[in-house]
Amino acid sequence: MKRTLMNGKKIWISFLLLLAPLSFNGCDDSVSPSDFNLFSASDDIQLGQQLDAEITANPNEYPILNDQQATAYLQDIVNTITNSPEIKYKGTFAYQVKIINTSTVNAFAAPGGYLYVYKGLIKFLDNEATMAAVLAHEVAHAERRHATRRMTKQYGASIILGLILGNNPSVLEEIAANLLTGLAFLKNSRDDEYEADEYSFKYLQSTNWYPGATKLFFEKIGENQSGNKLEELLSTHPLPQERIKKIDNLIERNSVPPPTEANLFTTRYTNFKNSVPN
Repeated sequence: MKRTLMNGKKIWISFLLLLAPLSFNGCDDSVSPSDFNLFSASDDIQLGQQLDAEITANPNEYPILNDQQATAYLQDIVNTITNSPEIKYKGTFAYQVKIINTSTVNAFAAPGGYLYVYKGLIKFLDNEATMAAVLAHEVAHAERRHATRRMTKQYGASIILGLILGNNPSVLEEIAANLLTGLAFLKNSRDDEYEADEYSFKYLQSTNWYPGATKLFFEKIGENQSGNKLEELLSTHPLPQERIKKIDNLIERNSVPPPTEANLFTTRYTNFKNSVPN
């Protein structure tokens, strides 16, 4: 992170921390402690830009697939998702997708709406609705600002001691370093996953895709858990049984009819994934 950003942040975070107790202890109950975020949406954007630059500059670990047709196919899905009335940061966050050219079965979102889909995930899925559900899930991580909320929780005490007492000026440098090494901040909590699943469902309700397609993804994972093919996916996206129950409840509460070809778009997706080189 640039030194100018850090120096500026020291000023406004110190001010914000003085006001923070009012949010938790005052009359306004609209913001819970779990939603509290020391980072602004602009910070999410800058952090995402930096991480995207780091990924692009590291082709050995993150080789980007330069296939305009395949990328455009996924980008069209993202563009449709972000037209949902539930989206808050459309026009603010990037919401651009890149394909990482490895057999890993996973996807992730960086702050500010930078989305990454591994080619292995494209090959793993069976229909477009499930891909849309996965992408909507990652959009939700960005929309709900899960990464910087978790960083606020992780570094909050250090920031208070370091910035208000002035004896730990390296805290923000540490945050930036952790962003750019190992993508450890992308390991989502169960609560983050529950929320991203719920918002994925909400986003798909305003589209032609089956909104319960996240359950189809869970079922696909359940059928393929032998070996280490899904090890990275499950490490960054934990899959407790409760997630499946919550999706079932959403489907039931919203009286969602069973999926059909008309809302799964299996044929169209099969043609797409077959066009992506192995």
